[in-house]
Amino acid sequence: MTISRSAARILVDQLVIQGVDRVFCVPGESFLAVLDALSDTPQIELVTCRHEGGAAMMAEAWGKLTGRPGILFCSRGPGATNASSGLHVASQDSTPMIMFIGQNPRDVLTREAFQEVDYRHMFGTQAKAVLQLDDAARTSEYVTRAFQLALSGRPGPVVIPLPEDMLHDEVVVADGRPAVAPENGPSPEVIETVRAALAGAERPVVLLGGSGWSEEAVARFRAFAEASDLAVTASFRRQHLMDNASPNYIGEVGLGANPKLVARVQQADVLLVIGARLGEIGTAGYTIMDSPQPKQRLIHVYPGADEIGHVYQPELGVVSSPVAFVRALAAAGPLPGCPAAFRADARADYEAWTAPKVSPGDIQMCEIMAWIDANLPEDTIFTNGAGNFAVWLHRFHRYRRFGTQVAPVCGSMGYGVPAALAAAFARPEATVVCIAGDGDFQMTCTELATAKAHGLKIRVLILNNGMLATIRMHQEKNYPGRVSGTDLSAGNPDFTALAKAYGAYGERVEKTGDFAAAWARADAHEGPAVLEIMIDPEAMTPAMTLSQIRAAAQKG
Repeated sequence: MTISRSAARILVDQLVIQGVDRVFCVPGESFLAVLDALSDTPQIELVTCRHEGGAAMMAEAWGKLTGRPGILFCSRGPGATNASSGLHVASQDSTPMIMFIGQNPRDVLTREAFQEVDYRHMFGTQAKAVLQLDDAARTSEYVTRAFQLALSGRPGPVVIPLPEDMLHDEVVVADGRPAVAPENGPSPEVIETVRAALAGAERPVVLLGGSGWSEEAVARFRAFAEASDLAVTASFRRQHLMDNASPNYIGEVGLGANPKLVARVQQADVLLVIGARLGEIGTAGYTIMDSPQPKQRLIHVYPGADEIGHVYQPELGVVSSPVAFVRALAAAGPLPGCPAAFRADARADYEAWTAPKVSPGDIQMCEIMAWIDANLPEDTIFTNGAGNFAVWLHRFHRYRRFGTQVAPVCGSMGYGVPAALAAAFARPEATVVCIAGDGDFQMTCTELATAKAHGLKIRVLILNNGMLATIRMHQEKNYPGRVSGTDLSAGNPDFTALAKAYGAYGERVEKTGDFAAAWARADAHEGPAVLEIMIDPEAMTPAMTLSQIRAAAQKG
């Protein structure tokens, strides 16, 4: 383009070129010029959030759902600090995201000016790059580079601080073109080696995880795995990568994993890992393999070369996106001779592990989850934050389709509500359900106002047991009977009244049998709805009550 434009205008034009149709922000005076440019850009919807942490988590969840970078704008200092919680999720969850920060004017930088932060130091370890844009003439270059970085190799976040005065500079500069991640694919020789290893194994296990998948790749892999009779597990909070109803799905390796599943992966003779980073949680605390040389024949397929061999040295490392690898693997047809008994036994273990449990109190969450699975569409999107409450979803719900699980691998509290908003924006035709704890919900509950403003039909189930249950569980294990800091019951609000104050539907559910009718009333509401489900404090986990955990610790 040969006309003179402000840096703010150039920036917004690049967002349009990159296909951005929605950005999340909390407005700040440090990027007023961008807000003004957006007012003349009907192609992009500006979502005004109530807290930068919520805005950042929405942008991150958008990246998970769409595969394209979620876009966040926040102001300097406190705004960027608040937003760092969502940036951390994007970093650990390998999610493409771009965080634009309104920065101090250039003439006061390095003087510790008002709200000044050096973002290269602050976010240098949390982002793939921190690119402070000091020269308006390089605006299209920096924005294009940010999209390319966010999508390439291991996906992740990029941070671009924007000095306030620079945004007004006018220059003549060419536009970039849409960023496309380089497609890394395996060679035919690699595919032959992988197929031979699986076909010759007695106890082969495939572990799926990470980002960068597509609906087509998930469908292709399922068909290949079922035709080959392979046992397939998922890494932490990536269960949607394999239909949980498939006879070949054997469960999730993550927090509170089935001990029989962990043992089965440990005893596998061939372990094919596709897309997973092999971090602490996805390896059951680095216990499913020996480091640096696993006993299993490890084949690690990952889009970023630096992650292969990071902890575990594979027999074969394959730098490839999950999509390209699965396409090549499946194209050669099903494998012969995989041991059906091994897969069948592993599936039986999974079925036993996820069989309904009876817990203390008038609320039986296993029954409620069974009702949800029987009555909600298969493409319902479930979101959650962090806490013991999530086990009722992740252990007892069956994820049936790709893109229906939006949860923080990094275990961030407060994620579920913002993620539900992002899901409703991304897929307005889908049912969206957030499962939250009473402590988790209060981290970002103000985003109900954002949901109300945009008429989003998110459904929030608050599992209220009056405590920070995960920390209380560890407290009882290590300091039985000595409760400190984890009781929320005295200060919790009336969640139904709080929901109604935000213009949402609110109702309390105290008995299992009342849930279905309450759901029907909530689901009829045109806008956000909150059901507060009163959980007995004794129902700490499906396996052990609070009293049992305490007694075991005292006995030990």
